Formats: sequence, C-alpha cells, structure tokens
Amino acid sequence: MVINRGFHEVSGADVPGVLDEAARQGVPAFTLSTDGRTDKEAFFGAVRESLPLDPPLGTHRLVWDALSDSLWGGLHELKSSRVVIVWPDARPVAGAEGDFRIALEILRDVTESLAEARRTGGKPTQVSVYVARAPAARSLD
Repeated sequence: MVINRGFHEVSGADVPGVLDEAARQGVPAFTLSTDGRTDKEAFFGAVRESLPLDPPLGTHRLVWDALSDSLWGGLHELKSSRVVIVWPDARPVAGAEGDFRIALEILRDVTESLAEARRTGGKPTQVSVYVARAPAARSLD
C-alpha cells in the first residue's frame, strides 16, 4: 500500500493496511476514534485524546478555529516530515451533520496547508488523512 499525502476516503477494511504501512515506513500514525459519534463534543474529545496539539485545547470552549489552529501547530511541531491520521469510525449522525462536515473540512485544510512551504516556514509536513466510510454510506462531504 502506498501512503499518499492528502485526504482519502477508504473502506474500514483498509484501515489496518494503512496503519501497518505507516509503521513499516516509520511514519507517526494517529487514530482518531469518536466511537461512531460525529457531533462537535465527540470530535473535540477524540482530537484532544489522540492528536498532537499546540497550543493545548481547553475543555470548556469548543471553538472550531481554535481546534484547527491547535491541530495545525501540533502537527507542525512534530519531528517528522510525514504523518498519518486515521479516523476509522467516521459517520454523520442525525442532527450533527454540520459538525461532521466542519470536522472533515478541518482535516482537509490542515492536510493542504501543512504541505505549503511558505505557510510552514520552509518546513512542510506531508499529512495523510484516511477516513473510513460507514457501510453503505454516501461520500463524506
């Protein structure tokens, strides 16, 4: 399996292969688990628990821009020029579809902006995000 920079939708069956390949290549891999929930609170909690953040996020205010900035900073500060993020249980939940779309957009944006040398002070990071589709689900947009 080839790990490509960018945002990718995959089958849940592909997740172990992605993680195995990241380990084989020595690329740091982070698993973002929301236990099938995709509301704002679940996403923030999962990010706090599993991804590098700089500055750390507080627990009281759930601000999307703060999460995006903190995630960007945390990934940028890693000693690795490559990183893999896997979200194996991503599913839009009734009533939280907007939160789900924002979470996906943040992951896409961080992936794109960290690849730009001018935005990273000449230290780009190749971020590969793999989001597992829910069975029989539509595209994650």
